[in-house]
Amino acid sequence: MDKKKVVYIMGSLRNEKIPELGNKIRELGFEAFDDWFSPGPEADEFWRKYEHARGSSYKEALNNWAGQHVFEFDKFHIDRSDIAVLYMPAGKSAHLELGYVIGCGKPAFILFDKVPERWDVMYIFAKENGGDICFSFEELEEKLKKLK
Repeated sequence: MDKKKVVYIMGSLRNEKIPELGNKIRELGFEAFDDWFSPGPEADEFWRKYEHARGSSYKEALNNWAGQHVFEFDKFHIDRSDIAVLYMPAGKSAHLELGYVIGCGKPAFILFDKVPERWDVMYIFAKENGGDICFSFEELEEKLKKLK
């Protein structure tokens, strides 16, 4: 039996469409990893408030158990993935993850929900390692099927 390829989905905790994308990718026969989404849209704010209540600086919070645990959780699953999809709109963390994935030599795709108002040429990095930029799920689906 062939092992399913793992697609790590990157995006925003505020993007309610993450689970829907994960389900569509699972329907294509991949393992879609989107479990990072489960803490909800305010997870980062709650972590910040908690660390402020403890008197931690941002640098200290990054080195405390919660920060380290969440980082290692995400990194573990990024490292075990074969492919990544950045689902826009997304913030800084997802973009850092995208750069890490591309730097690891894995194909990464950027799925835009619409043509962005502000253009950026650096998204061309997604074309490294066989990745690409997509403007519909159907376009992404076609490209993922080629990597199956």
